Amino acid sequence: MRLAADIGGTFTDLVVFDEVSGDIDVAKALTTPRAFADGVMDTIAVGEVSLADVGYVVHGTTIVINAITERKGVRTALVTTAGFRDVLEIGRGNRPDLYNMRFEKPRPFVPRRWRFEVRERIDRDGQVLRPLRPEDLDAVVARCRRDEIQAIAICLLHAYANPAHEDACAAYLQRHLPDVAISASHDITREWREYERSSTTVLNAYVQPIADTYLGQLEAALGQGGLRGELHVMQSNGGTTPFSAARHQPIYLIESGPVAGVMGAAMVGQLIEQPNVISMDIGGTTAKCSLIEDGHPKVSTEYKLFKTRLFPGYPIQVPVVDIVEIGAGGGSIARFDDGGAFKVGPASAGADPGPASYGRGGTEPTVTDAKLLAGVINPDYFLGGRLRLDVEAARRAMQKVADRLQTTVDDAAVAVIRLVDANMINALKLVSVQRGYDPRDFILVASGGGGAMHAAALGQELGVREVVVPNYPGYFSALGMLMTEQRVDLVRTQLNRTSELSIDAVVRTLTALREEVEAQFRHDGVAPSHLLFRYGLDARYHGQDHTVSIALDLNGTTTMTSLEQLFHTAHKKLYTFELAQTPIEVVNYRLTGLYASRRPEIRRLQAKHASGSERKGSRPVNFGDAGVLAVPVYEREALAPGFHCSGPAIVEEPSSTTLIYPGQRMEVDPYGQLRIHMRAQAAGA
Repeated sequence: MRLAADIGGTFTDLVVFDEVSGDIDVAKALTTPRAFADGVMDTIAVGEVSLADVGYVVHGTTIVINAITERKGVRTALVTTAGFRDVLEIGRGNRPDLYNMRFEKPRPFVPRRWRFEVRERIDRDGQVLRPLRPEDLDAVVARCRRDEIQAIAICLLHAYANPAHEDACAAYLQRHLPDVAISASHDITREWREYERSSTTVLNAYVQPIADTYLGQLEAALGQGGLRGELHVMQSNGGTTPFSAARHQPIYLIESGPVAGVMGAAMVGQLIEQPNVISMDIGGTTAKCSLIEDGHPKVSTEYKLFKTRLFPGYPIQVPVVDIVEIGAGGGSIARFDDGGAFKVGPASAGADPGPASYGRGGTEPTVTDAKLLAGVINPDYFLGGRLRLDVEAARRAMQKVADRLQTTVDDAAVAVIRLVDANMINALKLVSVQRGYDPRDFILVASGGGGAMHAAALGQELGVREVVVPNYPGYFSALGMLMTEQRVDLVRTQLNRTSELSIDAVVRTLTALREEVEAQFRHDGVAPSHLLFRYGLDARYHGQDHTVSIALDLNGTTTMTSLEQLFHTAHKKLYTFELAQTPIEVVNYRLTGLYASRRPEIRRLQAKHASGSERKGSRPVNFGDAGVLAVPVYEREALAPGFHCSGPAIVEEPSSTTLIYPGQRMEVDPYGQLRIHMRAQAAGA
């Protein structure tokens, strides 16, 4: 069996795939923030899984992003080349909001007193200009001991071209400080740009002891439970990696859980032959959205953590599936700020105490409470009836909003829903309209426990062709993990004009990267013959600063002329123009290695004639301007392929509730997925 466990802000989800029968089983339990591993073991107990029968486990975790977001990493120092101590402080000169007089630079995760310089110098070609002086490290060791430093990041100038001095530093520091975690930049990224490389290395060091401890505890707990199979963790690049690698390079886990949902959405698009997909995953704490074009999620190699319109963010030089994440989910708290403005999120009730309706001590009004009061959620069927929701507790909490808005509790609940939907629409537009994509060319795949409740309204507003609610929407990120491959990404900076290169030189560099990837997979017990490789380059026109990525096919027919034409085409697609007479510079060489094991197969289901038993009743639902309507309720498990109905309607299942709005139409496709077709827009609308 293969098992996936995904930790969310409110729930921990489990999906088990039986490789013999092809069956999929699911389980869910409340997340345990004080000890995340306990939540994983709780879901295994709820699912009654025998770990002795499990051969493969993949895990999605928020441990890394939580530690960075809350600044609860370890005490970290930085060792860098003399003269570059303040690179982290200086950052980049460009500002996201040019005329913002209150602009603040990102606050470094290493204070200046713990940023140490060593005398050494290597040039951009990797030639040693000034040998490393080991005696400079003696003072570093003494200071780190005195200040009880727990992790050290090493980022020396041009170490991407020659890591010899970083290796020497790491060996010396590890010998004299054996209990301190060491992160050397060349072990994480071999790419130029000192600020970005320094930021990446520092963040890796900042969380490495925390991730190492957590993954070690989880591995021990699973082992005590009888597991003898492989342990993998979901990476931000859309692939998995063994626990052993993740414990040393946790920065690759920065978006571990959310990325799995995107990979699952890409699989859904492939299944129904709709390659252009907008993914929307709404959980208890956040809403995550991403864009998939031609079947491929957008992957950024210049990711900015916490970037907003006003804040430049922290650069991370590792591949990350491009996700926009906002604090809007079932546990998002409705409140009024100091100026009296009405807001929903980003603060969340989480799993403890949770929304007021959970009956676990929560008193703040949340989106879940609003959906309950609007009639969307059945209080007796939440988690399949395992958790009965307290309507009166939700009403008492929502009274706070009603009093401030001077309205009824029911209208206050509708206001909360409208506001959180508006926040989600803005996020969806950020990944689509604001990046030049027309939502009418896309479908919306909605997942997460809350995705199906909001999807029909969001899809109508956004203008997508249709909304798809996949199977197991409340477990979709965990299911997505079982759809991914083990993945290794490598990059090398070598700056040359294409006029100075031959195609043989390009192939030699990429072949050297391929050999490194093969060695990493061999270490994990995977033979090179089972691997798939993707080759790419980052290039730019001479005089430009940043680059455009292009994919290469090393099939023996690629020439430098065809390579240059690939770049011109990619540049024109991205920026609408090309500079055919301007020299092209190759900056980075990229290689991705993939190992695909057996994945769960989404099987076609047998179509049946409607029996009339699909409908389980009806209940009033408050649609706001459309008023309170009597809405038929269907049990999803009873809906066979070919079933269809018109909105308004509700489809219930233990992990999620799908709401279809008036004028929309829903049908069940051959795979059991819910396909919601938008109502026609009025002329001029």
